[in-house]
Amino acid sequence: MHAAFFLLLTASVTRFLLRHPGEPRTPWVIALSITLALLYVLGPAVGRTGTPPAPGPAGTPGTARGTARDAARSLGPARRLLWLGLVIAVWVVLVLLAPSFAWCAVPLFYTALRTLPPRAAVAIVGLLTALVVAANLRLATGPFDPNLLLAPPAVAALAAAVFIHMERQAADQQALIDDLIRTRRELAATERREGTLAERQRLSMEIHDTLAQHLSSQQMLLQAADRTWDADPGTARAHVRTANEIAARGLAAARRLVSDLAPPELDNGAGLPDALRGLDAGPDITVRFHLEGTPVQLPDRTQSALLRIAQGALANVREHSGARTAALTLSFLGDQVVLDVADDGRGFTGSRAEGPGGSGDLVGPDGRDRTDRGHGLPAMHARVRGLGGTLTIESVPGEGTVLSAALPLEPAP
Repeated sequence: MHAAFFLLLTASVTRFLLRHPGEPRTPWVIALSITLALLYVLGPAVGRTGTPPAPGPAGTPGTARGTARDAARSLGPARRLLWLGLVIAVWVVLVLLAPSFAWCAVPLFYTALRTLPPRAAVAIVGLLTALVVAANLRLATGPFDPNLLLAPPAVAALAAAVFIHMERQAADQQALIDDLIRTRRELAATERREGTLAERQRLSMEIHDTLAQHLSSQQMLLQAADRTWDADPGTARAHVRTANEIAARGLAAARRLVSDLAPPELDNGAGLPDALRGLDAGPDITVRFHLEGTPVQLPDRTQSALLRIAQGALANVREHSGARTAALTLSFLGDQVVLDVADDGRGFTGSRAEGPGGSGDLVGPDGRDRTDRGHGLPAMHARVRGLGGTLTIESVPGEGTVLSAALPLEPAP
Protein backbone atom coordinates (compact mmCIF):
# COMPACT_ATOMS: atom_id res chain seq x y z
CA MET A 1 0.00 0.00 0.00
CA HIS A 2 2.89 2.38 0.69
CA ALA A 3 4.41 1.56 -2.69
CA ALA A 4 1.04 2.20 -4.36
CA PHE A 5 0.76 5.58 -2.63
CA PHE A 6 4.16 6.78 -3.81
CA LEU A 7 3.58 5.37 -7.28
CA LEU A 8 0.25 7.23 -7.56
CA LEU A 9 1.77 10.39 -6.11
CA THR A 10 4.64 10.26 -8.61
CA ALA A 11 2.25 9.57 -11.50
CA SER A 12 0.04 12.50 -10.45
CA VAL A 13 3.02 14.89 -10.27
CA THR A 14 4.30 13.67 -13.64
CA ARG A 15 0.89 14.03 -15.26
CA PHE A 16 0.52 17.56 -13.94
CA LEU A 17 3.96 18.60 -15.18
CA LEU A 18 3.35 17.13 -18.62
CA ARG A 19 -0.09 18.67 -19.07
CA HIS A 20 0.48 21.99 -17.35
CA PRO A 21 4.06 23.10 -18.08
CA GLY A 22 5.13 26.51 -16.86
CA GLU A 23 2.01 27.28 -14.85
CA PRO A 24 2.34 29.52 -11.75
CA ARG A 25 0.89 26.82 -9.50
CA THR A 26 3.59 24.30 -10.49
CA PRO A 27 5.97 25.20 -7.59
CA TRP A 28 3.09 24.86 -5.16
CA VAL A 29 2.10 21.49 -6.54
CA ILE A 30 5.69 20.22 -6.31
CA ALA A 31 6.19 21.63 -2.80
CA LEU A 32 2.89 20.19 -1.54
CA SER A 33 3.68 16.81 -3.14
CA ILE A 34 7.02 16.69 -1.31
CA THR A 35 5.31 17.77 1.91
CA LEU A 36 2.66 15.06 1.53
CA ALA A 37 5.32 12.43 0.90
CA LEU A 38 7.30 13.51 3.99
CA LEU A 39 4.21 13.55 6.18
CA TYR A 40 3.21 10.12 4.91
CA VAL A 41 6.66 8.73 5.71
CA LEU A 42 7.19 10.49 9.04
CA GLY A 43 3.80 9.66 10.53
CA PRO A 44 4.38 5.91 11.19
CA ALA A 45 8.04 6.60 12.02
CA VAL A 46 7.02 9.08 14.72
CA GLY A 47 4.32 6.66 15.88
CA ARG A 48 6.92 3.96 16.55
CA THR A 49 8.74 6.29 18.96
CA GLY A 50 5.73 6.39 21.25
CA THR A 51 4.70 3.90 23.90
CA PRO A 52 4.95 0.38 22.49
CA PRO A 53 1.71 -1.51 22.11
CA ALA A 54 0.69 -3.74 24.96
CA PRO A 55 1.29 -7.45 24.39
CA GLY A 56 -1.55 -9.86 23.86
CA PRO A 57 -3.01 -12.15 26.50
CA ALA A 58 -0.20 -14.65 26.09
CA GLY A 59 2.54 -12.01 25.97
CA THR A 60 3.07 -12.38 22.22
CA PRO A 61 3.35 -9.50 19.75
CA GLY A 62 0.45 -8.72 17.45
CA THR A 63 0.25 -9.11 13.70
CA ALA A 64 2.10 -6.78 11.33
CA ARG A 65 -1.04 -4.74 10.66
CA GLY A 66 -1.84 -4.60 14.34
CA THR A 67 1.69 -3.42 15.13
CA ALA A 68 1.49 -0.63 12.54
CA ARG A 69 -1.92 0.42 13.77
CA ASP A 70 -0.82 0.35 17.41
CA ALA A 71 2.31 2.32 16.54
CA ALA A 72 0.21 5.04 14.95
CA ARG A 73 -2.26 5.01 17.82
CA SER A 74 0.57 5.31 20.35
CA LEU A 75 0.83 8.96 19.30
CA GLY A 76 -2.25 9.67 21.38
CA PRO A 77 -5.65 10.82 20.13
CA ALA A 78 -4.77 14.49 19.63
CA ARG A 79 -1.42 13.93 17.90
CA ARG A 80 -2.87 11.13 15.80
CA LEU A 81 -5.69 13.30 14.56
CA LEU A 82 -3.28 16.15 13.97
CA TRP A 83 -0.98 13.99 11.85
CA LEU A 84 -3.82 12.47 9.83
CA GLY A 85 -5.46 15.89 9.50
CA LEU A 86 -2.26 17.37 8.07
CA VAL A 87 -1.93 14.54 5.56
CA ILE A 88 -5.54 14.93 4.42
CA ALA A 89 -5.35 18.73 4.39
CA VAL A 90 -2.26 18.71 2.15
CA TRP A 91 -3.90 16.15 -0.12
CA VAL A 92 -7.11 18.24 -0.32
CA VAL A 93 -5.12 21.31 -1.36
CA LEU A 94 -3.34 19.25 -4.00
CA VAL A 95 -6.67 17.95 -5.30
CA LEU A 96 -7.97 21.52 -5.53
CA LEU A 97 -4.83 22.57 -7.43
CA ALA A 98 -4.68 19.43 -9.58
CA PRO A 99 -7.70 17.08 -9.51
CA SER A 100 -5.58 14.18 -10.82
CA PHE A 101 -4.14 13.84 -7.29
CA ALA A 102 -7.52 12.34 -6.32
CA TRP A 103 -6.08 8.92 -7.29
CA CYS A 104 -3.97 9.01 -4.11
CA ALA A 105 -7.17 8.66 -2.09
CA VAL A 106 -7.15 4.85 -2.15
CA PRO A 107 -3.93 4.47 -0.09
CA LEU A 108 -5.20 7.25 2.18
CA PHE A 109 -8.34 5.18 2.75
CA TYR A 110 -6.18 2.45 4.28
CA THR A 111 -4.11 4.99 6.19
CA ALA A 112 -7.28 6.24 7.88
CA LEU A 113 -8.59 2.72 8.46
CA ARG A 114 -5.27 1.63 9.93
CA THR A 115 -4.94 4.69 12.14
CA LEU A 116 -8.42 5.40 13.46
CA PRO A 117 -11.16 3.34 15.09
CA PRO A 118 -13.58 1.85 12.54
CA ARG A 119 -16.39 4.42 12.86
CA ALA A 120 -14.11 7.44 12.67
CA ALA A 121 -12.19 5.84 9.81
CA VAL A 122 -15.38 5.22 7.85
CA ALA A 123 -16.33 8.88 8.28
CA ILE A 124 -12.93 9.98 6.95
CA VAL A 125 -13.25 7.56 4.05
CA GLY A 126 -16.63 9.05 3.21
CA LEU A 127 -15.11 12.57 3.20
CA LEU A 128 -12.24 11.47 0.96
CA THR A 129 -14.68 9.73 -1.36
CA ALA A 130 -16.74 12.91 -1.71
CA LEU A 131 -13.59 14.84 -2.68
CA VAL A 132 -12.69 12.17 -5.22
CA VAL A 133 -16.14 12.42 -6.78
CA ALA A 134 -15.85 16.20 -6.91
CA ALA A 135 -12.42 15.98 -8.53
CA ASN A 136 -13.64 13.48 -11.13
CA LEU A 137 -16.59 15.67 -12.01
CA ARG A 138 -14.24 18.64 -12.30
CA LEU A 139 -11.98 16.74 -14.70
CA ALA A 140 -14.88 15.35 -16.70
CA THR A 141 -15.60 16.72 -20.16
CA GLY A 142 -18.55 16.02 -22.36
CA PRO A 143 -21.88 14.56 -21.25
CA PHE A 144 -22.47 13.46 -17.64
CA ASP A 145 -21.02 10.02 -16.80
CA PRO A 146 -22.83 8.32 -13.86
CA ASN A 147 -19.74 6.16 -13.24
CA LEU A 148 -17.91 9.25 -12.04
CA LEU A 149 -20.55 9.64 -9.33
CA LEU A 150 -21.15 5.98 -8.39
CA ALA A 151 -17.83 4.21 -8.95
CA PRO A 152 -15.72 5.99 -6.25
CA PRO A 153 -18.26 5.34 -3.43
CA ALA A 154 -18.57 1.71 -4.52
CA VAL A 155 -14.78 1.26 -4.55
CA ALA A 156 -14.43 3.04 -1.21
CA ALA A 157 -17.20 0.96 0.38
CA LEU A 158 -15.67 -2.27 -0.93
CA ALA A 159 -12.17 -1.32 0.24
CA ALA A 160 -13.39 -0.30 3.70
CA ALA A 161 -15.53 -3.43 4.09
CA VAL A 162 -12.70 -5.73 3.02
CA PHE A 163 -10.19 -4.02 5.31
CA ILE A 164 -12.48 -4.04 8.36
CA HIS A 165 -13.42 -7.67 7.73
CA MET A 166 -9.76 -8.65 7.42
CA GLU A 167 -8.90 -6.76 10.60
CA ARG A 168 -11.63 -8.59 12.49
CA GLN A 169 -10.48 -11.92 11.09
CA ALA A 170 -6.90 -11.07 12.05
CA ALA A 171 -8.02 -10.15 15.56
CA ASP A 172 -9.98 -13.40 15.90
CA GLN A 173 -7.05 -15.39 14.55
CA GLN A 174 -4.66 -13.66 16.92
CA ALA A 175 -6.99 -14.42 19.82
CA LEU A 176 -7.02 -18.10 18.81
CA ILE A 177 -3.22 -18.09 18.53
CA ASP A 178 -2.93 -16.49 21.96
CA ASP A 179 -5.28 -19.11 23.40
CA LEU A 180 -3.27 -21.88 21.75
CA ILE A 181 0.02 -20.53 23.07
CA ARG A 182 -1.47 -20.11 26.54
CA THR A 183 -2.86 -23.65 26.43
CA ARG A 184 0.49 -25.04 25.30
CA ARG A 185 2.25 -23.23 28.12
CA GLU A 186 -0.26 -24.51 30.66
CA LEU A 187 0.11 -28.03 29.25
CA ALA A 188 3.90 -27.77 29.41
CA ALA A 189 3.68 -26.53 33.00
CA THR A 190 1.32 -29.39 33.89
CA GLU A 191 3.65 -31.93 32.30
CA ARG A 192 6.58 -30.48 34.22
CA ARG A 193 4.63 -30.70 37.46
CA GLU A 194 3.58 -34.27 36.71
CA GLY A 195 7.15 -35.18 35.83
CA THR A 196 8.39 -33.62 39.05
CA LEU A 197 5.79 -35.49 41.11
CA ALA A 198 6.55 -38.76 39.33
CA GLU A 199 10.27 -38.33 39.97
CA ARG A 200 9.62 -37.49 43.62
CA GLN A 201 7.45 -40.60 43.94
CA ARG A 202 10.14 -42.70 42.27
CA LEU A 203 12.81 -41.38 44.61
CA SER A 204 10.52 -41.90 47.60
CA MET A 205 9.96 -45.52 46.63
CA GLU A 206 13.63 -46.14 45.93
CA ILE A 207 14.70 -44.58 49.22
CA HIS A 208 12.07 -46.54 51.17
CA ASP A 209 12.89 -49.84 49.47
CA THR A 210 16.67 -49.51 49.75
CA LEU A 211 18.19 -46.99 52.12
CA ALA A 212 15.45 -47.03 54.74
CA GLN A 213 15.40 -50.84 54.85
CA HIS A 214 19.18 -51.07 55.06
CA LEU A 215 19.23 -48.56 57.91
CA SER A 216 16.43 -50.41 59.69
CA SER A 217 18.29 -53.70 59.39
CA GLN A 218 21.49 -52.14 60.65
CA GLN A 219 19.66 -50.68 63.65
CA MET A 220 18.14 -54.03 64.56
CA LEU A 221 21.49 -55.83 64.21
CA LEU A 222 23.33 -53.26 66.26
CA GLN A 223 20.67 -53.37 68.95
CA ALA A 224 20.93 -57.16 69.02
CA ALA A 225 24.70 -56.90 69.24
CA ASP A 226 24.44 -54.47 72.12
CA ARG A 227 22.15 -56.83 74.04
CA THR A 228 24.41 -59.88 73.56
CA TRP A 229 27.79 -58.16 73.69
CA ASP A 230 28.63 -59.24 77.26
CA ALA A 231 26.88 -62.62 77.31
CA ASP A 232 27.83 -63.82 73.81
CA PRO A 233 30.61 -61.71 72.22
CA GLY A 234 30.87 -64.00 69.20
CA THR A 235 27.22 -63.57 68.27
CA ALA A 236 27.48 -59.83 68.88
CA ARG A 237 30.47 -59.55 66.54
CA ALA A 238 28.59 -61.56 63.91
CA HIS A 239 25.73 -59.07 64.15
CA VAL A 240 28.17 -56.18 63.72
CA ARG A 241 29.78 -57.83 60.68
CA THR A 242 26.34 -58.39 59.15
CA ALA A 243 25.44 -54.75 59.83
CA ASN A 244 28.67 -53.70 58.14
CA GLU A 245 27.78 -55.79 55.06
CA ILE A 246 24.31 -54.25 54.96
CA ALA A 247 25.86 -50.78 55.22
CA ALA A 248 28.09 -51.59 52.22
CA ARG A 249 25.06 -52.72 50.21
CA GLY A 250 23.19 -49.58 51.26
CA LEU A 251 26.08 -47.41 50.10
CA ALA A 252 26.12 -49.17 46.74
CA ALA A 253 22.35 -48.72 46.45
CA ALA A 254 22.66 -45.02 47.26
CA ARG A 255 25.31 -44.54 44.57
CA ARG A 256 23.21 -46.32 41.98
CA LEU A 257 20.14 -44.38 43.05
CA VAL A 258 21.99 -41.16 42.31
CA SER A 259 22.98 -42.54 38.91
CA ASP A 260 19.47 -43.96 38.33
CA LEU A 261 20.84 -47.42 37.61
CA ALA A 262 19.42 -50.86 38.34
CA PRO A 263 19.47 -52.27 41.88
CA PRO A 264 22.96 -53.37 42.90
CA GLU A 265 21.66 -56.89 43.58
CA LEU A 266 21.06 -57.23 39.82
CA ASP A 267 24.55 -56.10 38.83
CA ASN A 268 27.26 -58.36 37.44
CA GLY A 269 24.75 -60.36 35.41
CA ALA A 270 22.88 -61.68 38.46
CA GLY A 271 19.31 -62.62 37.64
CA LEU A 272 16.20 -61.94 39.67
CA PRO A 273 16.12 -65.43 41.28
CA ASP A 274 19.68 -65.03 42.58
CA ALA A 275 18.88 -61.52 43.87
CA LEU A 276 15.77 -62.78 45.69
CA ARG A 277 17.67 -65.74 47.11
CA GLY A 278 20.11 -63.33 48.74
CA LEU A 279 17.52 -61.27 50.60
CA ASP A 280 17.04 -61.44 54.34
CA ALA A 281 14.61 -60.01 56.89
CA GLY A 282 16.84 -59.63 59.90
CA PRO A 283 18.66 -61.89 62.35
CA ASP A 284 15.52 -63.41 63.91
CA ILE A 285 13.63 -64.31 60.72
CA THR A 286 14.45 -67.20 58.41
CA VAL A 287 13.83 -66.41 54.72
CA ARG A 288 13.39 -69.27 52.23
CA PHE A 289 13.24 -68.88 48.47
CA HIS A 290 11.40 -71.09 45.97
CA LEU A 291 11.48 -70.96 42.17
CA GLU A 292 8.66 -72.44 40.12
CA GLY A 293 8.45 -72.77 36.37
CA THR A 294 11.11 -72.11 33.74
CA PRO A 295 12.80 -68.75 34.23
CA VAL A 296 12.82 -66.37 31.27
CA GLN A 297 14.67 -63.13 30.72
CA LEU A 298 12.64 -60.33 32.29
CA PRO A 299 12.78 -56.62 31.36
CA ASP A 300 14.92 -54.54 33.66
CA ARG A 301 11.90 -52.61 34.94
CA THR A 302 10.10 -55.82 35.85
CA GLN A 303 13.10 -57.27 37.66
CA SER A 304 13.69 -54.03 39.57
CA ALA A 305 10.01 -53.76 40.53
CA LEU A 306 9.77 -57.35 41.81
CA LEU A 307 13.00 -57.04 43.74
CA ARG A 308 11.86 -53.78 45.37
CA ILE A 309 8.47 -55.30 46.19
CA ALA A 310 10.18 -58.27 47.83
CA GLN A 311 12.43 -55.97 49.85
CA GLY A 312 9.46 -53.86 50.93
CA ALA A 313 7.42 -56.91 51.88
CA LEU A 314 10.27 -58.35 53.96
CA ALA A 315 10.67 -54.98 55.67
CA ASN A 316 6.98 -55.11 56.63
CA VAL A 317 7.42 -58.69 57.85
CA ARG A 318 10.35 -57.62 60.02
CA GLU A 319 8.67 -54.51 61.45
CA HIS A 320 5.03 -55.52 61.86
CA SER A 321 4.37 -59.26 61.65
CA GLY A 322 6.33 -60.83 64.53
CA ALA A 323 7.02 -63.77 62.18
CA ARG A 324 9.77 -66.35 62.57
CA THR A 325 9.91 -67.44 58.92
CA ALA A 326 9.10 -65.90 55.55
CA ALA A 327 8.90 -67.56 52.13
CA LEU A 328 9.62 -65.95 48.78
CA THR A 329 8.19 -67.76 45.75
CA LEU A 330 8.90 -66.64 42.19
CA SER A 331 6.64 -68.33 39.64
CA PHE A 332 6.90 -68.12 35.85
CA LEU A 333 3.43 -68.91 34.53
CA GLY A 334 3.81 -68.41 30.80
CA ASP A 335 2.18 -65.03 30.27
CA GLN A 336 3.03 -63.57 33.65
CA VAL A 337 5.49 -63.71 36.49
CA VAL A 338 4.22 -63.90 40.08
CA LEU A 339 6.05 -63.10 43.29
CA ASP A 340 4.54 -64.40 46.55
CA VAL A 341 5.78 -63.32 49.96
CA ALA A 342 4.29 -65.33 52.85
CA ASP A 343 5.00 -65.16 56.57
CA ASP A 344 3.80 -66.97 59.70
CA GLY A 345 3.24 -63.80 61.72
CA ARG A 346 0.27 -62.47 63.62
CA GLY A 347 -1.61 -61.33 60.48
CA PHE A 348 -4.48 -58.87 60.44
CA THR A 349 -8.10 -58.52 59.40
CA GLY A 350 -9.04 -57.95 55.76
CA SER A 351 -7.46 -58.27 52.35
CA ARG A 352 -6.77 -56.04 49.41
CA ALA A 353 -6.36 -56.47 45.66
CA GLU A 354 -4.69 -53.58 43.86
CA GLY A 355 -4.66 -53.41 40.06
CA PRO A 356 -7.21 -53.58 37.28
CA GLY A 357 -10.51 -53.94 39.11
CA GLY A 358 -8.88 -54.41 42.52
CA SER A 359 -10.34 -52.96 45.69
CA GLY A 360 -10.49 -53.71 49.40
CA ASP A 361 -9.24 -52.63 52.81
CA LEU A 362 -6.45 -53.52 55.15
CA VAL A 363 -7.36 -53.47 58.84
CA GLY A 364 -4.75 -54.20 61.45
CA PRO A 365 -5.28 -56.08 64.72
CA ASP A 366 -5.82 -52.74 66.45
CA GLY A 367 -8.78 -51.99 64.17
CA ARG A 368 -6.98 -49.19 62.29
CA ASP A 369 -6.77 -48.93 58.53
CA ARG A 370 -3.34 -49.99 57.26
CA THR A 371 -3.88 -49.02 53.62
CA ASP A 372 -1.96 -45.77 53.79
CA ARG A 373 0.37 -46.61 56.65
CA GLY A 374 3.88 -45.47 55.77
CA HIS A 375 5.30 -45.68 52.26
CA GLY A 376 5.71 -49.43 51.78
CA LEU A 377 2.32 -50.50 50.46
CA PRO A 378 1.70 -47.34 48.38
CA ALA A 379 5.12 -47.82 46.78
CA MET A 380 4.29 -51.44 45.92
CA HIS A 381 0.92 -50.42 44.48
CA ALA A 382 2.57 -47.71 42.38
CA ARG A 383 5.17 -50.11 40.99
CA VAL A 384 2.55 -52.72 40.10
CA ARG A 385 0.21 -50.20 38.48
CA GLY A 386 3.08 -48.76 36.44
CA LEU A 387 3.69 -52.19 34.88
CA GLY A 388 0.03 -53.14 34.37
CA GLY A 389 -0.02 -55.84 37.03
CA THR A 390 -1.99 -56.67 40.17
CA LEU A 391 -1.05 -56.73 43.84
CA THR A 392 -3.04 -58.91 46.24
CA ILE A 393 -2.65 -59.04 50.01
CA GLU A 394 -4.45 -61.72 52.05
CA SER A 395 -4.21 -62.19 55.79
CA VAL A 396 -5.94 -63.99 58.64
CA PRO A 397 -5.31 -63.01 62.27
CA GLY A 398 -2.92 -65.50 63.84
CA GLU A 399 -2.18 -67.27 60.53
CA GLY A 400 0.16 -64.87 58.79
CA THR A 401 0.01 -62.82 55.61
CA VAL A 402 0.53 -63.53 51.90
CA LEU A 403 1.42 -60.75 49.46
CA SER A 404 1.23 -61.61 45.77
CA ALA A 405 2.46 -59.40 42.92
CA ALA A 406 1.60 -60.55 39.37
CA LEU A 407 3.16 -58.77 36.40
CA PRO A 408 2.69 -59.48 32.70
CA LEU A 409 5.78 -60.62 30.86
CA GLU A 410 5.13 -57.81 28.37
CA PRO A 411 4.40 -54.83 30.66
CA ALA A 412 1.91 -52.23 29.53
CA PRO A 413 3.51 -48.98 28.24
